[in-house]
This record gives sequence, structure tokens and C-alpha cells, in this order.
Amino acid sequence: MKPADLFRHCPQCGKPSSEPGHAPFHCEACGLLFYFNPAIAVGAVLLAPDGKVLLIRRAKDPHQGKLSVPGGFVDAGEVAEVALRREIREEVGLEVAQLDYFCSLPNSYHYRGVTYQVLDFFFLGRVASMGVQTDPGEVTEVCWLSREQIRLDEIAFDSVREMLRRFLSTPAG
Repeated sequence: MKPADLFRHCPQCGKPSSEPGHAPFHCEACGLLFYFNPAIAVGAVLLAPDGKVLLIRRAKDPHQGKLSVPGGFVDAGEVAEVALRREIREEVGLEVAQLDYFCSLPNSYHYRGVTYQVLDFFFLGRVASMGVQTDPGEVTEVCWLSREQIRLDEIAFDSVREMLRRFLSTPAG
């Protein structure tokens, strides 16, 4: 189910919608116009001094038990790099000084019966240490993998899988 499918009544005046599921939502009674823009998320390929890539195993759905990169949703009023640094600290306890933009990709995030459209922004970063401190509510395992060890079929999200495919096709260094 898409978020637009949930709007059967106007959230402003309560009148039934004449076109439930239509995006953007337009209420003919009060004139409210509501757009269903994508949520914004961020993720990072973090490289250790030896060139290994940090992947995390997800502790919760969607895709519990699958691998991904550290990251998460951007809060309102937050810029992408700040959100990503916050997510990296929360998930693996690392500080990253420099983040370089890599690519952006659309993603579908299926959660509790609703499919959210997300625009994922990916960055590359280097860490000075491989010592992590995980949040067990977010991460069940940390994997430092060489490029050759990364298996795309183990990756949680289509956008992360595509980003890693692109990353792996670039020269190491």
C-alpha cells in the first residue's frame, strides 16, 4: 500500500476523498493540496585504513538479518551529511570527518504494510579505526569486508545493492 492509499479522508477538514489513493491528495471541500514527496535517507561506504568496507547486519525489519551500509533517515531541518554522521555514531559509534558524495538512488521502503518512496543519498568516508561500538537495537553484526568478499545478493535494499555495484566497479584506492 502506498501512503496516498491511506488518505481516504481529508486530514484538514475530514471530508471523504472523491479520489482515494490519488497523488497529490486534493480535497475538493477545503482545497488542501498534499504532496507525497519521497523521504530522504543517507548511507555511507566507510573504508578502513586497509581498504575494507564496513557493512552492518540489520537488527530489525525491513530486511532484518540482511547486510547494509550504516545510515538512516534524514530528520526535518537536518542536512544530509549531519544526518549521516549522526546515524553512523548511533549505529556503530564511529566519527567520520570527511564524507564525499557518491550517488543518489530511488528506493522503496516496505514497512508495516506501507511502501514509502525514498531518495537515498550515498557518501564515501574513511575511518581511522576499525573499533566499533554497535547499537544492538539497530545492528546485530559488523562485517569489515574486502571488495572481493561483498556479495550483492546479501544486501538489504535495492538502492544499496545498486550503489555497491557502482562502488565495486570503481578502482580501489
